[in-house]
This record gives sequence, C-alpha cells and structure tokens, in this order.
Amino acid sequence: MKILMRADTHYSIVVSGKDYDKPKYIFSQVLAAVAVSMGSMIIGFSSAYTSPALVTMENSTRIDVTSEQATWIGGLMPLAALAGGVLGGPLVDYIGRRRTIIFTAIPFFIGWMLIATAEIVHLVLAGRAICGLCVGVGSLAFPVYLGETIQPEVRGTLGLFPTAIGNIGILICYVAGKYLDWSQLAYLGAALPIPFFILMFLIPETPRWYISRGRTEEARKALQWLRGSKTKIDNELHDITLCDTENRNESSIREILSMKYMKAILISLGLMLFQQLSGINAVIFYTVKIFKMSGSSIDENLSTIIVGLVNFMSTFLATALIDRTGRKVLLYISSITMTITLTIVGTFFYVRDNLHTDLSKLGWLPLTSLMIYLLGFSLAFGPIPWLMMGEILPAKIRGGAASICTAFNWLCAFIVTKTFYNIIFAIGPAGTFWLFACVCFVGLFFVIICVPETRGQSLEEIENKMTGTKARTRRLSSIANIKPLPSGC
Repeated sequence: MKILMRADTHYSIVVSGKDYDKPKYIFSQVLAAVAVSMGSMIIGFSSAYTSPALVTMENSTRIDVTSEQATWIGGLMPLAALAGGVLGGPLVDYIGRRRTIIFTAIPFFIGWMLIATAEIVHLVLAGRAICGLCVGVGSLAFPVYLGETIQPEVRGTLGLFPTAIGNIGILICYVAGKYLDWSQLAYLGAALPIPFFILMFLIPETPRWYISRGRTEEARKALQWLRGSKTKIDNELHDITLCDTENRNESSIREILSMKYMKAILISLGLMLFQQLSGINAVIFYTVKIFKMSGSSIDENLSTIIVGLVNFMSTFLATALIDRTGRKVLLYISSITMTITLTIVGTFFYVRDNLHTDLSKLGWLPLTSLMIYLLGFSLAFGPIPWLMMGEILPAKIRGGAASICTAFNWLCAFIVTKTFYNIIFAIGPAGTFWLFACVCFVGLFFVIICVPETRGQSLEEIENKMTGTKARTRRLSSIANIKPLPSGC
C-alpha cells in the first residue's frame, strides 16, 4: 500500500479502535479543570449573594439600604463584569491565560472584605464592583484556558466543570444565607479565593499561548504535563504550531469584525443573548423575593436551597451527557424545558392576580416549575455558550472576540437584573415570565438553524469549518491492517 502526499501537507494518522475512542480523563487535565473551576465557584457565590443578603441587609440596623440602592447592589456586579469582559481580552493575549486567572484572586478577596466590613452602602457597591470586574475577566479566561488545554474527547465533560463548580458556589451561598446575615456571608465569600489562588499555581500556562510567544520548549513541557508523561505529543504540538504560523500576525478590531470571522462571533453572541434573556440572573439574584411574591407555602429560604441543589445536580447530568449526545441535542432539550416551565410560572401569576383565584393549594407549583427550569438551563444553556465560545472562536482572534462576547453577555445580564422589578411593575409577574418564555422559544430556532455541532472535534478542525478554510491538517480515522511495503514497490 502506498500513501502519496504533498510535501507541504501534514497528516495526523489515527488508527480507529475501541482503545483509541475512550475519553482520556488524565489526572493532570482533571486538576487543571478543577483549579480553573474554583474561580467559577466564586462567580456563582457572587451571583447568588444578593438573593439571601438583600433580605437581611434591608432589615439591618448597621447599614441603611433603600429599594433603589438594593437594585444597584444586584445590578452593579454584571455591569462591572461587562468592563471586566472588555479588559480580559487583552490580558489573556498579552500576559497569558493562567496569569490573568491568578490575578483575579486578590481583587476578589478585597471586594468581599469591603462588603463584609461596610457600614455605608457605598462600600458595598464598591465591593460589588470589584468582584464584578473579576467575574468578567474570569468568565472570559476560564473557557479560553480549558478550550486550549483539554483534549477533544473529553473537552465537553471537563469543559462543564466551571459551571458545575460554579453551581456549588450558588448552593453554598443559598445554604449559608439561611443562617448568616449579609456581612457574615461576605466573610465566607472572602475565604473562597484562597484555595483558588493556591490551586492555580499547580497548573501550567496553555501550550497555545506559549507557541504564540515563540516559547516552543515551554509549550512542549506544558503539553506533556497536560497529556501525561507517557503520551506522544509530537503530532499535536505540530498541529498547534502550524495553526499558530498561519495566524501569527496580531489581530485588529477591523480583522476581528471581518466577514471571515463574523459567523463564529455571531453564533457566540447569539448563544450569550439567549442565555441571559432567558431570565436566569433575575431568578438567581432574586430567588427569595420571587418566592415571597408567589405566596408559596414553602419557606422561601428553604426553597432557595432546594433550587440551588437542583441547579448543582443538573450540571452533572449535563457533564455525563454532553460528550455522548452532543451540544445541539442538549440545547434543544434546554430550550423546550425552559419555555414550558416559564409559561407555567407566568400562568400561575396570571390566574392568581388577574382572575383572583385562590391558589394556596398550588403553593408548590412555583418551586417545582423553577426547579425544572433550572434543570433545563443548567443542562445546556448555562454551560454550553461558554464552552462553545472557547471552541468556535478562531485562534487568531480568540482573545479579542472572547472579550466582545463576554462583555455582551454581562451587558445582557445587567439589563435583565437591573430592570427585572421595572418589567414586573410594567407588565406584571405573569407578563415578565411569559416574556422570558418567548425568548427561550425563539432561542430554540436559533440553535436549530445557526449553531454547529462541535463534539469530538479538535480546535483546528472547528476553526477550518467556521472560517471556510481548507483543512491543512487531516485525520485518516479508518486505516487498519497497513502492512509493510514489499521491496521493489
């Protein structure tokens, strides 16, 4: 058998077989995913903080908080995260993915200490702004780091670790919020950056960033650590180097917004839009108040704990399924689930408030619906937009484009969070939840028409498809029984 190829073409030959198709859960990759995801725990805690904290803060004798200031305490974090998203793009490109992530730990600690020791509301707002800035930087840097370090076979599963551990942060906040006031809860928030800071020193920078800086030997060491000491990495390192050679020039804003890359950016922006306009941050930030508003017969603090537990468990379901079913199927299920449950919650409020019907016997319905809503959200629309941002954005523009997408995500989060009460006042609780349901329904068609499937594909393969570039790296995945060539051939 002869294989003829052009001299300038690189082939990665992979022999198919069950030993080669198994996911490779190497300890070093799992450690990297856990270390980075500890930052997501802080993000989850920061997002959930206002739900239990505002209730005790408004009743506190130590600090005076008006209703308008309370909305800013909730809304300032995503607004500051918008700025962090803009700042994070240049940082991950110039100082590296790992250093950018490490540098968020200390400001996180400072921000939480400002909140914990505050005696005037302006210090609380300052602390929320600092934490929000770090949230924006981290939410950009985490998926970029994981997308560049984890093997395609397990990138879906390990790429969901930030969401899973972020949901642990939400659950911790809800459970602790039942027993701690706003200040004590902030001290707990200040403790979370410490293990995050320590773990980040145990993992390397991404090989792709080292290659982009011409530091080939450091890239080799980092890739060898990530893949295991016995793994052959020459082909993968060659692919990364080849891709970097083609994308060596720094990208400008004009190039980022060029038609070549626009498809990938618009898909990522669309996923971010539908993620936030599904109303998730309104539900997370104001869970306690939503249950008070519904008149649920179940204690509102206990309800938030149950919601946090469901949110946490559902991500592990997504982790188990994403590399088996793919991204798109889970997004379909997520959209349909959220549409149905939000419609039910809206109908509950409409029947109770407009038809003046006694629904006290159905006090369990809002909790059950929101539990299923969060199950659907955490299954796909929560983690997958961030995961796919690290997958589909081309290497040359990844930092800048991820910055745009992250900033846009937090802009949408700020709008939803800050205007939630205003929307309720304008169209009522029923109209508000129906509005979110309509957004989720439209999101389903966006996924069907626009979103590609990326399961099991290398970043180079995804980039070739997204940009329409003819692949220079080709995999021959069904070569078997190749015998030595007879002499004289």
